[in-house]
Amino acid sequence: MNAIVLDGGLATHLETLGCDLSDDLWSARLLTDDPGVIRQAHLDYFRAGADVATTASYQASVPGFVRHGLTSEGARDLIRLSVTLAVQARDEAGHGLVAASVGPYGAYLANGAEYTGDYDLDEDGLTEWHRERFEILADAGADLLACETIPSHAEARALARLLRETPSVRAWVTFSCRDGEHVSDGTPFEECAAVFADLPQVVAVGVNCTAPRFIPELIKHGASIVYPNSGETWDAANRRWLGLADPVEFGRAAAGWAAHGARYVGGCCRTTPAHIREIRSHLA
Repeated sequence: MNAIVLDGGLATHLETLGCDLSDDLWSARLLTDDPGVIRQAHLDYFRAGADVATTASYQASVPGFVRHGLTSEGARDLIRLSVTLAVQARDEAGHGLVAASVGPYGAYLANGAEYTGDYDLDEDGLTEWHRERFEILADAGADLLACETIPSHAEARALARLLRETPSVRAWVTFSCRDGEHVSDGTPFEECAAVFADLPQVVAVGVNCTAPRFIPELIKHGASIVYPNSGETWDAANRRWLGLADPVEFGRAAAGWAAHGARYVGGCCRTTPAHIREIRSHLA
């Protein structure tokens, strides 16, 4: 099982480091407030065994930063900084790759639309909305782009258009999925994955921020990169989270995903360096 180990939930770990991420910029706010803690979080994941750091640009966008009072140039500088911080952590760790996160339009909306695909923009509008940040990140020094938590066929087509315009830029593409066969807007996963079939720079297509119980079926449908959330649900009666919160159990499951064909495995929301350490241990 020679799978590449990705990192875990960046925001989750930042919260354990004492950060308040309660506004709509989420972890991207720390690019201006406390960039050092972002670098530390990346370094913690590398030291836990991750081969890849995914940047804090998921919720970062020029219009999003401008909405919070920054200038357009200041916003662009912060987006570049997200890559610089991950590169610094990679260099200190002495190994690994940096994937620049290209979050979905829904992350900017901050209304949960990245899990529904319920957007007010069509494919053309999504292409233009993504273009500026896409171009900044493509030129910022990352090893590849992580186009992630994509909920819809239309947004997949928009990102494919931008990738065709930049054939030298490598990327992976991952979707948020509602079950073992469909992305969040109801389109079959295989249909969305096919959008990237003619793009050799796309190193993998798969899923993230999706419940772990759906991962084995999605691998059967062609997902080669998988980094689900912890799958937890809130048990109000007993006041506890239920799911794969236990790092050992998550690591064991990840080894199974790799055995069934996933080439990249990691975690998303509510996973931590402890989960990544267990993935590395179980793969070894």
